[in-house]
Amino acid sequence: MGFYSNRILPILTDLSMRNKELRPYRERTVGAAEGRVLEIGVGSGRNLLLYPARVERVVGLDPSRQLLAMARETARETVRDIELFEGSAAAIPLERASIDTIVSTWSLCSITDAPRALGEMLRVLKPGGRFLFVEHGRAPDAAVRWWQHRLTPIWKRLSGGCHLNRAIAELIGDAGFHIESLNTGYMRGPNPMAFMYEGCARPR
Repeated sequence: MGFYSNRILPILTDLSMRNKELRPYRERTVGAAEGRVLEIGVGSGRNLLLYPARVERVVGLDPSRQLLAMARETARETVRDIELFEGSAAAIPLERASIDTIVSTWSLCSITDAPRALGEMLRVLKPGGRFLFVEHGRAPDAAVRWWQHRLTPIWKRLSGGCHLNRAIAELIGDAGFHIESLNTGYMRGPNPMAFMYEGCARPR
């Protein structure tokens, strides 16, 4: 899987994130950010040009060196203060209570230890800070969940660890966040991949 993971998967990930159906979700989520922002799973930098002027700085974290190289190209198109790190959300290289807003767009599905990563997000987020997220995950319909559970093992191997069946709201709540707002529903596409969670959470 080395060649696939290092050469093919980053290109496929970038292509999938260019899906025009995702753009409105990005604009709403990223557009609500402010202050000093940490973006979890910055990937190829699809969000970097969408941050509003009230964002002072963007710190982007991603485990893929290849995707970060793409993000650095995108970062050159903006005058915004952007710093990109290669690393895992399970060990965020930032100080406690140093971030105003955390942004995650379709990243929690592929983090190996999502509870630990969410705990790290709590650590670096200021007490009054916000966690803005849009993720896909476990659907409420039994027939769709049946497919999600059965497709996830092979889907993880093809898509860099992406789980189709994670209960996103439960994960966030169990980690110690209070979810202030949450919108869910299917976007256009195959239902097992298309149930979205879009919301805002704060530390309890």
